[in-house]
Amino acid sequence: MRRWWNDTAGRLSVALAVLFERLAGREATRRVRLRRNEALRRAHQRGVPVEVLAARLGLTPAWVRSVIRNPEKAALEEAA
Repeated sequence: MRRWWNDTAGRLSVALAVLFERLAGREATRRVRLRRNEALRRAHQRGVPVEVLAARLGLTPAWVRSVIRNPEKAALEEAA
């Protein structure tokens, strides 16, 4: 009985660790994207053309324009 309990508790612990890692990974990814989008807006405000920003980051110019124009909508679309 004790061995069964230890196996079950161990598997549950591993499952929780994986879940927490995934949640932390998503949150970290979200924060990185928010910082990237803020840096895009700042660079554009300082005169860097959209085409240059898109080329340097590997994004499309349309996406960069949408991030610059409406950051809240872009953040929601990236999260989906």
